Amino acid sequence: MVGWVRLNGQIFYFCGSYLKKYKLMNLIDGRYYFSGEVDPLAVVEKHGCPLYVYDSAVIERQFNRLRDAFSVKSLRINYACKALTNLSILKLMRKLGAGLDTVSIQEVLIGLKAGYEARDIIYTPNCVSLEEIEEAVHLGVRINIDNISILEQFGQKHAEVPVCIRVNPHIMAGGNTKISVGHIDSKFGISFYQMPHVRRIVENTGLTIEGLHMHTGSGILDADVFLRGAEILFNVAREFKDLSYLDFGSGFKVPYKQGDIETNIEELGEKISLRFNAFCEEYGRDLSLLFEPGKFLVSEAGSFLVKVNVVKQTTSMVFAGLDSGLNHLIRPMFYDAYHEIVNVSNPGGKPRFYTVVGYICETDTFGVNRRIAEIREGDILCIRNAGAYCFSMASNYNSRFRPAEVLIHDGKNLLIRERETMEDLLKNQLEVEL
Repeated sequence: MVGWVRLNGQIFYFCGSYLKKYKLMNLIDGRYYFSGEVDPLAVVEKHGCPLYVYDSAVIERQFNRLRDAFSVKSLRINYACKALTNLSILKLMRKLGAGLDTVSIQEVLIGLKAGYEARDIIYTPNCVSLEEIEEAVHLGVRINIDNISILEQFGQKHAEVPVCIRVNPHIMAGGNTKISVGHIDSKFGISFYQMPHVRRIVENTGLTIEGLHMHTGSGILDADVFLRGAEILFNVAREFKDLSYLDFGSGFKVPYKQGDIETNIEELGEKISLRFNAFCEEYGRDLSLLFEPGKFLVSEAGSFLVKVNVVKQTTSMVFAGLDSGLNHLIRPMFYDAYHEIVNVSNPGGKPRFYTVVGYICETDTFGVNRRIAEIREGDILCIRNAGAYCFSMASNYNSRFRPAEVLIHDGKNLLIRERETMEDLLKNQLEVEL
């Protein structure tokens, strides 16, 4: 059984016999609080606006949920740090026991700076040069190769280095090609139909294949989607006799609004564990089961606090214009993503319909005709589920500064990234005589 319960005025999360205090920004006596005790308005007063805020307790809850869902002899959760690369978040993940999934040499270097051992980092790039992959080899991290050309070049120069192969299972995840990376026309991975070619390269070069990997994309609801992909990976695995692990990627769907559907991670864990254990018995030895969640671990932990600059009435719309825009949070414009918006300053106000927009000289709309407690100029709004692919995709468009980041941890609000300044904006620019 999975759910939430209030005991003695506090909110707890439970999963089977597992009971843990569930900390999230909730209404308590008519006011919003982080972790049941930290006032977001006080955080804004201290650190300014706009502001990204992350709750470490929610990250821990998600990590423990995922870890406890699987019953296999060896489970490894590698945090997909592209979702949120702040050093303090990476250190928190390491403390929880996570490894690291990286997609660039820069992410590898950040992971090493955060204290990860090289062997606990897997490097899974796409369409990079052999030279960048060789940098990762020199740093000692695990290598995951996703195309035949690089695999052949790598095998001829570095046959002594064990590698993982990223397999494209030709499965559409989430029904959206913007977030699905395992379909037939995806640029990611090597088609499972091309395995004869891969085997020929391995035989000719003497490469050791230590792992197989797949990732179908985000928004997966049905455990059966994972199982279909798993069967494809198992079929490929039978052709390689020296494997140490199978990496099933991630893509678990998280809820973005009240009543939203999410991946039943407990059901998925039960089904995958049963099938994986059976495969290991057939394979002849125990392999490690790997996952690389990003959004699942940090999305719900994040809140984006913004100030209302202006309430603007037109002939048919009421706009709430913010001190932020697509330069800080591009997901609604890029992916048509839904993020719940609440009025932190006036939670008891009479609900009205607003279209919430940004201050960028583009169409940058966060939500259309949203029912929100009455908004006044100067109010602080919270855009929820802002932990994943939000700050990490921010830019300086319109020459705007990127916001600060704060971590709520053990009742404290800790500044983990300073707000940018004009000096930051100009520091790499050179003035030349014209």
